Amino acid sequence: MIARSRILAFAYRAVASLVIVIGIARVSGLWTATPAWSTFLYYTVLSNVLCLAWMVLSAITTLRDAQRDGWIGASTPSPRWAAAVMHAITVTMLIYLFVLAPALFTQPGAYQPFTLTDNLVHIVTPILVIVDWALFVSKGHLRRYDPLLWALIPFAYLVFAYTYSALGGRFAGGTTVPYPFMDVARHGVGGVAAWIVGLTLALVAVGYVFVGCDRLLARAVTSPRASRDPHPTDDPAPGR
Repeated sequence: MIARSRILAFAYRAVASLVIVIGIARVSGLWTATPAWSTFLYYTVLSNVLCLAWMVLSAITTLRDAQRDGWIGASTPSPRWAAAVMHAITVTMLIYLFVLAPALFTQPGAYQPFTLTDNLVHIVTPILVIVDWALFVSKGHLRRYDPLLWALIPFAYLVFAYTYSALGGRFAGGTTVPYPFMDVARHGVGGVAAWIVGLTLALVAVGYVFVGCDRLLARAVTSPRASRDPHPTDDPAPGR
């Protein structure tokens, strides 16, 4: 954690929540007469909703802690859950940037990438959540196996998407899958499995990058304290 100002954390989280709401509203058309409810079947939008819920909860926690303990300090509902949410939305950003958007350029269609709406839900929201974790969440709490647990979030979505499709559900445009790399009819079972395994390995690796950053930042916070107090256990005897 770098910033120990709860007023700054609360302001940031409030503004971030508003930006995320705007992104969700734009991509789903919530403020139009005919919202596209099918967008809520996609991992992109669901992960943005997860981030919105987490950011609002974090803002409420910050305000509660400030009223109880003052405006100096760190506030988060859970450092480990903060990292899990960050990883979930990072999945959204990385798959968009390195899988979906490049495919749209090589196989152009009606959908245009990197519009304002696309940028909000695929890039801006992830950056907001990553910055929140970097600045306002206490470090040193992540465990070695956490990236494996974080992978369960996108895997849960895969189970949902394939189950929904198997039960007759359809995604936007009447497609049977939400994302092209999940299309068994196009890639075959082996092809889809290869995509999923490859993406899983890449995203777990990203998770371990986050764990490494967590440990480095934790050391950066504790090292200055240790240098100021080189003998923290050498307390004077009572009465001196």
